[in-house]
Amino acid sequence: MDLRAYHERSRVGPCFVCAYLAGHPGFAHETIHEDEHHVAFLDRWPTLPGKVLVAPKAHIEHAVRDLDAAAYTRLMLVVREVALAVEDVLDCERTYLYSLGSRQGNAHLHWHIAALPPGIPYEQQQFHALMTENGVLSRSAEEQAATAALLRAALAARGVLAPPP
Repeated sequence: MDLRAYHERSRVGPCFVCAYLAGHPGFAHETIHEDEHHVAFLDRWPTLPGKVLVAPKAHIEHAVRDLDAAAYTRLMLVVREVALAVEDVLDCERTYLYSLGSRQGNAHLHWHIAALPPGIPYEQQQFHALMTENGVLSRSAEEQAATAALLRAALAARGVLAPPP
C-alpha cells in the first residue's frame, strides 16, 4: 500500500464508496452484504484480519445529522449483524466498531468492523492496531475471496438480514 497515494486519493479522488458501488476500476472490494440501502465489504488495506466496512449506499456524510432515527437504526443493525458474523468467523479478543472520515477525505459515512486477535500486546491494540501508518496486512485476492465467502456464509446463517436483492 502506498500510504501517500492513498491519502491523496481519499482527499481529491472520487468517493471510494460511491466509486466502488458504481464499479469503477481500482475501487473493487469483496462484498459481504448488500441490501437496498447498505453495503458491507472487506477493507482492501486491512490492519487486522477480516476487517469490514459498512456504509449506506446513498452518499451520506454525517451519521447524526444526515440520517433520521429509522435510517440510523437500520444501518446500526447491519453493523451489528456483520460484526457478529466477523466474530463467528474470526477468533477475537475484542471487536472494534468505529466510524472515521471527514469532509476533507473519505467523506462517505462508513463504519469499520475490526476483530482484534487474541494475544496482541496491549501497546499494539486499540488505535495502534487500526492505523494504516503502522502497517497493513498483505492479502491476496484469493485470501480476500475466501474470507468474504466465510463471512457471507456466517451472515446468512445468522438469518437476520435480508438476502441481497
